[in-house]
Amino acid sequence: MGFTRAELESFRGRTVPDLLPESPRLVFVGINPGLWTAATGVHFAHPGNRFYPALVAAGIIPRMPQIHENGMPEADQLMLLDAGIGISNLVHRATVRADELELTELREGAQRLTRDAAAWRARVVAVVGLTAYRQGFARPRAVGGRQTETLAESELWVVPNPSGLNAHDTVASLATAYAAPAKAAGVIA
Repeated sequence: MGFTRAELESFRGRTVPDLLPESPRLVFVGINPGLWTAATGVHFAHPGNRFYPALVAAGIIPRMPQIHENGMPEADQLMLLDAGIGISNLVHRATVRADELELTELREGAQRLTRDAAAWRARVVAVVGLTAYRQGFARPRAVGGRQTETLAESELWVVPNPSGLNAHDTVASLATAYAAPAKAAGVIA
């Protein structure tokens, strides 16, 4: 799977639909789609992204899903959906890097996410990215982990960003961080 820079650039500003089961138990909320995600239509699609390896290492899903230029096979989507896992984004606009987002976009995304969470009625919503959470929810001193407030009626967690740009986290440390909200949601024991 490969795209030229020009091909990827053509996906700037695109959106990617949420991947949500009918009754989600745990919804991971990324910051915004990257260009690989916009190009493939698969959340966390960049080959260097450690989201899916961390889910496997945590025991949240049994195997790595396949990601192709034209998406994720239905069986792999069902693997996530049947586990009660959903994926959304704080901001739906695709960019090369999250730091291209404006503060107003993050704040509007947090407001929309609150409305979405009320409709999803998931046990847990986990925002994937501490800095984006701090900015979007105006919580400059927030730390990762379970938050004291809820999001609608869902437990609210903040977990590390799996992007390769977040080099200080490993697949193992991400797996540990992602397992905690998965346990709280009843996805894993």
